[in-house]
Amino acid sequence: MFAVLKTGGKQYKVQAGDTLRVEKLAADAGETVQFNDVLMLGGDSPVVGAPFVKDAGVQAEVIDQIKGEKVINFVKRRRKHSSKRTKGHRQKLTLIKVTDILASGADKSGVKAAMGAGSVSATAVEAEAPKKKAAPKAEAKADAPAAAPAAAGADDLKKLSGVGPALEKKLIEGGVTSFAQIAAWTEEDVAAMDEKLSFKGRIEREGWIEQAKELTKG
Repeated sequence: MFAVLKTGGKQYKVQAGDTLRVEKLAADAGETVQFNDVLMLGGDSPVVGAPFVKDAGVQAEVIDQIKGEKVINFVKRRRKHSSKRTKGHRQKLTLIKVTDILASGADKSGVKAAMGAGSVSATAVEAEAPKKKAAPKAEAKADAPAAAPAAAGADDLKKLSGVGPALEKKLIEGGVTSFAQIAAWTEEDVAAMDEKLSFKGRIEREGWIEQAKELTKG
């Protein structure tokens, strides 16, 4: 009797007693694991899954965690002097020995399911992700009340020509909260605010200082 199982994106035809190398599994040497993705069972009464054979499994003993042969990747670019690169890679593998093929009863065998080493780390990352995303929202709520007092006693700077909600917010963040401050600006102050807030001459062009003086009188 043989079985065709799937693991690590590859398919393997196995029989009891076979030794093979598969993509690295999250298991230690000496452990017994069970492959539940069985595509086909062969023998006197072949069974083909759709896509997997229900309640079938392949059990195997982990012999060792090993590395495959070194693969050399050499890249050389045309018309570029000394532009070449050599990289070596050894794929991490798990050496297993097939001990049993179950045509049924795999769901109740109690043997640890064979999982790729990457599956464990991916699950851990997904579990931590919501916690990391939730933290900035909590900080934002805590910071919100602190911003309110800064604008509480401020003049309505939107009364100045060309100033809308966005520009008013920009002025308040720059420390400008009243018409009296703008009315007292000197040429040096105007130049400094122009550079600090990137107004590009808007202060003089819109006549904010004259408007602020009138609004202060009112």
